[in-house]
Amino acid sequence: MIGVAKEGIKQAYTSEEYALMQAINAYLELDRSYNLAYERLTEWYGLYFPEIKLHSAKMLANLAVVLNSKASIDRNAILSLVHENAQAESIYTKASGSMGREMNNDEKEAITKYAQLLLSMDKSLLSLNAYIKVASNRLMPNTTYLTDEKIAAELLSKAGSLERLALMPSSTVQLLGAEKALFKHIKFGSKPPKYGVLFKLSEVGTAKRDMRGRIARAYAAKICIALKADVYTKNFIAEGLKNDLARSIERLRRASANRLTKEKDERKKQNSNKGRII
Repeated sequence: MIGVAKEGIKQAYTSEEYALMQAINAYLELDRSYNLAYERLTEWYGLYFPEIKLHSAKMLANLAVVLNSKASIDRNAILSLVHENAQAESIYTKASGSMGREMNNDEKEAITKYAQLLLSMDKSLLSLNAYIKVASNRLMPNTTYLTDEKIAAELLSKAGSLERLALMPSSTVQLLGAEKALFKHIKFGSKPPKYGVLFKLSEVGTAKRDMRGRIARAYAAKICIALKADVYTKNFIAEGLKNDLARSIERLRRASANRLTKEKDERKKQNSNKGRII
């Protein structure tokens, strides 16, 4: 009995989809930790060189490794990291006249090790991203083409398996990732969510607020078709789906623009009628 159970578990996990789910979850968790580590390093390094502000976590970490003493500031080392003469010269000038405190040896070792940890996290993120890109295109070529590698993998992770995801209705796919908001709506009567993971799509995230739900619904409908092709037929139909999706989104935008124009005209008409009555 135990042997049969073990064999069943072994067969269930033969698919690469489970490795992809672990990879995307690892990527998302590491990405959050990476951003927190970057914020911490920014504050910590600001004690010593408060004038230096960098928006690149990797560049800041590299700089913290080579620029950790006011007594030995190396212009060439800074230039090798920044690659832009003007910015490198600006950093060198600010560091030379910085009002921050001098690091002692213990602080220097601690912040250097922390910066190296941030660089190691950056390498791990790149490695995970490369694997997710390959695995998503291998397992879900149609879905990945419609969305992107990480969004497709995140949808898979939320569903629990590729076949389960393919059997979900489009309304469920649309709300994957919005479970907390959905439970809050059910329990407290707050506004229902209109999208979950799909908000990360540029077409959804950058759309006007009243259009986001409609565009997410259109995406979910096409994603469901793509998923069935990925799981059952193995045919690549994503190009046609993407063209249909683009036309659907354009129709939604035209309809929204027409509705806004009618509402504007209606308001003008009402204001005009009020003026006549007065």
